[in-house]
Amino acid sequence: MLRLDGRVALITGLGQTTEEGWGIGAAIATKLAQQGAIIFGGNRTLIAAQRTKARIEKEGGVCNVLETDVTDSTSVESLVDACMQRYGRIDILVNNVGKSEPGCPANMSEEVWDQQVDLNLKSVYLTGHFVLPIMEKQQTGGSIVNVSSIAGLRYIGKPQVAYSATKAAIMQFTKTTAVIYAEKKVRLNTVVPGLIYTPYTRALARRYSPEGNEAEYMRMRDPQVPMRRMGDAWDVANAALFLVSDEAGYITGQNIVVDGGITSFTGRA
Repeated sequence: MLRLDGRVALITGLGQTTEEGWGIGAAIATKLAQQGAIIFGGNRTLIAAQRTKARIEKEGGVCNVLETDVTDSTSVESLVDACMQRYGRIDILVNNVGKSEPGCPANMSEEVWDQQVDLNLKSVYLTGHFVLPIMEKQQTGGSIVNVSSIAGLRYIGKPQVAYSATKAAIMQFTKTTAVIYAEKKVRLNTVVPGLIYTPYTRALARRYSPEGNEAEYMRMRDPQVPMRRMGDAWDVANAALFLVSDEAGYITGQNIVVDGGITSFTGRA
């Protein structure tokens, strides 16, 4: 079950910022490779992508990476073209880029707002713009997974209006596009992570917690979840794997929320 032998997976944001731990993009790329997929990745920082490539190849998988600016149409087109020139098809697309900056409309600068919209949302449009025409021409179609966040479903305790707005928009973008392409054998779904423990989370803790107290920041997050713990990158990767597999062949336009129950929870009495 859940085998992806020989399928070509184009993944953005698969870079691993440190040698320790697992980011969501790196875990998704590795999980798909473990199931037989050929990985072709684009990442803003090439050295970060090469860390993931090394991990995949160490396990015997196949991974190619390119430096890619997912907010720039020329860069995204070059990534897609390079993948097609090498493999002649794209069976899977995973959009995993994202960044959160604090602020409400009154105090967030226009520049920061535009950066958030471009990185979190425009990137999903750009990859789809170039990949969807390829998938609809393939007899086997294709599968797209966009990574959103529960910040697009509810307020999660931080004023991050641009991040929340763009993550909500990703879910509706996915639903609408899924209906348009349903007859063309192209499926689109969204994975919606909750509080996930990753190297990026640790970096946010150092940045935003009082005096950079990472441990205290993490202790604050765990009790917010009904399961009393944060998830990890593999929880998200397993959901993505299911959605791109044949076993999910009748699923399109849906959100899979991976959050330990937090969006179903109104607080402890």
